[in-house]
Amino acid sequence: MEITVFTVFLAAALTAIATGLGALPFLFSIEISRRNLGLSNAAAGGLMLAASLMLFYEGALESPVRTALGAAVGVGFIVVTRRLIAEHDDFHVGRLQGADALKALMIVGVMTIHSFTEGVGVGVSYGGGEELGVFITLAIAVHNIPEGLAISLVLVPRGVSVAKAGLWSIFSSLPQPLMAVPAFLFVQVFAPFLPAGLGFAAGAMVYMVAFELLPDAFRDAPRSAVTGTVALALAAMLAFQFLLKG
Repeated sequence: MEITVFTVFLAAALTAIATGLGALPFLFSIEISRRNLGLSNAAAGGLMLAASLMLFYEGALESPVRTALGAAVGVGFIVVTRRLIAEHDDFHVGRLQGADALKALMIVGVMTIHSFTEGVGVGVSYGGGEELGVFITLAIAVHNIPEGLAISLVLVPRGVSVAKAGLWSIFSSLPQPLMAVPAFLFVQVFAPFLPAGLGFAAGAMVYMVAFELLPDAFRDAPRSAVTGTVALALAAMLAFQFLLKG
């Protein structure tokens, strides 16, 4: 079958929609207490740390230097953006205000930035043939589900509805179909930028976990419970990623 631009766009759009499935577990969630809010932050942090480790690994395979530079720029970008937004005390996202709104925006923003590289990955993979493209598309689609869960773990306990959390999760992956098409058409142009993009997303994620999610988690839940939750989420996500590659 001939690979067309529409085929690539549709494949990448399906990976974006899959992200919204991460909100489904919250249809059966228990009551959100302060302790559960802390554990939700811990679980989101563990998932994001595992994702960032895999991004560093994938980027370093292509170019350690470009990956490291991308990571440094990613951290700097988040630091500057956070300071600019924090200057507005009345900042809000929907019903969320202040620190909660800032955290929600930053998490969705980081995941959206990460989606640019995934979109390029889909497009570049189809440049290598239909079989490779289908495999990478399915892998990214399945991988996007826990990313949607990570977003929902931050949004739902703070009062965002499950439906809206699912839509925000899908929104964070919209760059995938937008970037897949040009990456498919200009494979040789986009491929060299992948390591830097992977590093950028990974650096931004690590910063968010270290300076936003984990401090809140340790404040709201027992230290041992937070540590255990982070470890379990990280291990589960890493195992999931390696199973996809196996």
